[in-house]
Amino acid sequence: MPTSHTELTALPVVVPLAAVALAVLLRRLHRRGSLTVLRALVAVVLVGYGAGVLANTLFPITLAAAGPRPPWSLFLNLTPLAGTEPRDMAENVLVFLPLGVLLPLVARLRSWWRVLLVGLLLSLAMELVQLVNALVGHGGHIADVNDLLANTVGAPLGYAVLRAALLLPPLRRLAAAATWPAPAQPTAVGDGGALPPRGASPVISSTIAARSAADGSPQSGA
Repeated sequence: MPTSHTELTALPVVVPLAAVALAVLLRRLHRRGSLTVLRALVAVVLVGYGAGVLANTLFPITLAAAGPRPPWSLFLNLTPLAGTEPRDMAENVLVFLPLGVLLPLVARLRSWWRVLLVGLLLSLAMELVQLVNALVGHGGHIADVNDLLANTVGAPLGYAVLRAALLLPPLRRLAAAATWPAPAQPTAVGDGGALPPRGASPVISSTIAARSAADGSPQSGA
């Protein structure tokens, strides 16, 4: 007997959520007096990236289905490197590369291990959502430990790409201008350190200071 189902696709859900998220982020930047074209572009990229990950992770959702249900164990793989292909692993690494670039710009994370931790937690949440969706919403995704491992590796690799890019002065200045600001903590005159550009992240600021010292450029302070 053929099965029947009603399927909820990503488009009617993800697009409105992305629009609301973008509006909230832009309003937040505007209220803090830090909305610029570059930071707005970062917000667009962030929301677009998040929408793509959400659409790929959660959808489609089957709202009603008839017929026998497969055992839950078919939707869970806890054996590393089992039932996966190198191409799939590489794709999952690439999926989280943008996260490693965006986190220092948006959340001002200071170190690779913090980026790795966020990547691990986000990937774990994605796999859990996929498992719940498969069991409750008849989703077609499998919660796979290989995806978790590959995603977790991808985030710090993206962070390494950003750090390498910051070695180039034009890209360093561009990243400093695109970084979202944190609550102001001005450096007192006489601390011996140059004030970073307004809104620059700690990672980018430290890179700028190190490059300035290496170039012999003057710094403020005693």
